[in-house]
Amino acid sequence: MADQKITGALFQSMVTEGALAIAEKQEQVNELNVFPVPDGDTGTNMSMTMAAAMTELEKLAEPTLAKAADTTAAALLRGARGNSGVILSLLFRGMAKKLHEEPEAGGCTLALALREGVETAYKAVMKPAEGTILTVSRVSAQHAVEACQADPSLSAEQVLEAVLERGRTALDETIHQNPVLEKAGVVDAGAFGFLTILEGMLDAVRGVHRDRKPAQAGSQSAADFGAIADEDITFTYCTEFIAARKDKARNVGRLRAILSEIGDSLVVVDDDDIVKVHVHTDQPNKALEEGLKFGPLLTVKIENMREQHTAKVIEGTADEPRERVVVPPEKPFGYVAVAAGDGLKALFADLGVDEVVQGGQTMNPSTDDIVRAVDAVPAETVFVLPNNKNIIMAAEQAVHLAEGKKIVVVPTRTIPQGISAMLAADPDCGDEATLTEAMRDAAHHVRSGQVTYAARDSEYDGKKIKQGEYLSLLEGRLCASGRESAVLKKLVREMVTDESAFATVIYGEGVTEQQAAEVEALLHKENKEMEISVVDGGQPVYYYILSVE
Repeated sequence: MADQKITGALFQSMVTEGALAIAEKQEQVNELNVFPVPDGDTGTNMSMTMAAAMTELEKLAEPTLAKAADTTAAALLRGARGNSGVILSLLFRGMAKKLHEEPEAGGCTLALALREGVETAYKAVMKPAEGTILTVSRVSAQHAVEACQADPSLSAEQVLEAVLERGRTALDETIHQNPVLEKAGVVDAGAFGFLTILEGMLDAVRGVHRDRKPAQAGSQSAADFGAIADEDITFTYCTEFIAARKDKARNVGRLRAILSEIGDSLVVVDDDDIVKVHVHTDQPNKALEEGLKFGPLLTVKIENMREQHTAKVIEGTADEPRERVVVPPEKPFGYVAVAAGDGLKALFADLGVDEVVQGGQTMNPSTDDIVRAVDAVPAETVFVLPNNKNIIMAAEQAVHLAEGKKIVVVPTRTIPQGISAMLAADPDCGDEATLTEAMRDAAHHVRSGQVTYAARDSEYDGKKIKQGEYLSLLEGRLCASGRESAVLKKLVREMVTDESAFATVIYGEGVTEQQAAEVEALLHKENKEMEISVVDGGQPVYYYILSVE
């Protein structure tokens, strides 16, 4: 297939194989994320973004190249999740501009399309960093263009081979282009994911196709989660952990008895070195406390099964076409915020937010999710609060998809910034620019801290971090790791000053009111004059979210 031209059908196949390739390696890409906090991992976001394009392309029968490229670009834009997904959508949007010009594309046209994609992505990113997907895509695309200038007869297959050859070299160079990657000794996750997608596209050009593993005839391809009522879930948290067995004399039978009293679906496996536990319970902290009596926890995983059930029901209807309904404006300004946890959603509603998009850390909503929330707000101008640095770009892409109303993104990076921005949103302000400036300024003056857990073993900034141990973050950087009390004390000391006047403690799912009160006491110890609010946010992932002003 050396001289094969790229037609609509072939491009359709190329995108599909790219989507399947990144789906296969998404966990490998996720493991390249340097920061060990649980987040909307790069591999997952890129895979879900590409899957959106694959789903839309499957609906086309014998598309032209222009139609296939345009459909891909539009689907990726709407389905983009996280910064990596947005950049991926920008690369394909630029490619579509060039591929739209001809009924079939040869190697040189493909090379120019790749370069057009890079230029589109660079224009959209305010401060492009070296050692990322942008660097690798730029270097490899430029190499392909130069190769075509030297030999205009190169086929699409040869161009993709040249792109991948130079891209892999550029990928290896990312380790030394980014100080964080160099310390961790890994390549950039987004760049690795992009090359993985290109490898899948090259396979399609060569006629190599992955097994889609269709469901057997007459069988269900997946469980019908919609048939399960939320009330059928007896206990909320699926709790799993492995504890080192330092106390050899402690009775495992006693552990089983205690856990059976607070949950079900209990499995306890032990040997001379470890005790491994799986239990469904409403008291995950109690389960972990019992495990700690044997020794330090080596791994911990706690999942909210009710949230998972809701997500599965939503996922089960994801393929059903959703008609876009744009509510006509009835007021000048409206608000959309991204948050997870019933307490946080209620708090934002109390502050005047019209629509709350379910999402945040580990659950990056797509651009389409944000657009549909904006559609539901009856306002001429809708302010969007992403409340997470990995959601800002997806929110900014929503601006291009607005119909009948204007979207203004206030680039809040944390939940406290979003809360502060809403507190500054004067309902009597009639000027958009004034309101925007007030919200941005309020968000800028908040110090945000979080306490979470390490999602994987890691070495960060010269410090070894073990999966499952507590982490505290201050303004997105690692503050401390280790025991809960130690990381909390360090975080509070760094956040609070003599000038601090207000603080808020937002505690998450699995944290008790008493435990939150202990954090409040830590804050008061640092500054007795400070006014402190304690809020039950119910958020996943973060045990505590702190803000200080």
